Amino acid sequence: MIDHRLHVLRMVAAHGSVTAAATALHFTPSAVSHQLRTLARDLDVTLLVHEGRGVRLTAAARTLLTHADDLFARWEEIKADLAVASEERAEELRLCGFSTAAAALLPHVAARSRATRPHLSVRIIEADPDECFDRLLNGDADLAVVVSTPTLPSSLDARFDQEPLLDDPLDLLVPEGHRLADQSSVSLADAADEPWILDHPGRPHHQLVVTACAAAGFTPYHAHEAVEWDTGAALTAAGFGVSMAPRLARLPAGYPIVRVPLSGSPSPARHVLTAVRQGSRRHPAIADALTFLEEAAARSRVLSAPSA
Repeated sequence: MIDHRLHVLRMVAAHGSVTAAATALHFTPSAVSHQLRTLARDLDVTLLVHEGRGVRLTAAARTLLTHADDLFARWEEIKADLAVASEERAEELRLCGFSTAAAALLPHVAARSRATRPHLSVRIIEADPDECFDRLLNGDADLAVVVSTPTLPSSLDARFDQEPLLDDPLDLLVPEGHRLADQSSVSLADAADEPWILDHPGRPHHQLVVTACAAAGFTPYHAHEAVEWDTGAALTAAGFGVSMAPRLARLPAGYPIVRVPLSGSPSPARHVLTAVRQGSRRHPAIADALTFLEEAAARSRVLSAPSA
């Protein structure tokens, strides 16, 4: 077994402080500090240096983390081999994903996984992308579906195995009777003079929309804020502005709105990824789940152009 104190050090490195790591680990800060002190003493090195209210990892700590990443990846490979050798044992598969994936993709994966492996218990967890990676690192999730954002771990991060899953195009939402409602497709520039319903500033969808509008040559007028797709759809239907929604998002029926596909090169889209712990991809339940995710993604790619 791998010394648990190495995992504690990884969590401190991931979260940037002892307090934040303790919260993620469900420990007290003093327990985290004690484990790292004993690890440093056993290795006869200094791992952390206090700077103000935070800590800085030493060169020795960074070297140890590099080896720890290799150890944990190898441990995941060992667990995968053991799972192959004992296929019939009871086990749990924990899937996490952002809201749209949790609704549009993960139920298919869970259903197919349970049908394929009757002894398997499957749990779905809705979580923002950053939380998904925290859950993977802490062992609270086995497979994550996330939207690519600048705050996520790099694709070269040795702790995780990330792969592209699909591109989720964004559609322009307009009320019925709008001047753009009867178009087969429009460019973002066609909506440059419209009031916009946007997510809160700083959130991923807000950044995506504003960046896409900037590429089209304008800054959207931020008239209203809505976090949930149904709120944005309701405001759009009431004539308060236009908005954008991803193709995977299922909007409530009954709103007098029209989805208009967006043209342009590149047309705005969310890039959806899968992520697992490094070394765990060969685990039978995880390998199957990744295959079922590809099935769900392929099904979404052949959806017809949206209609009212």
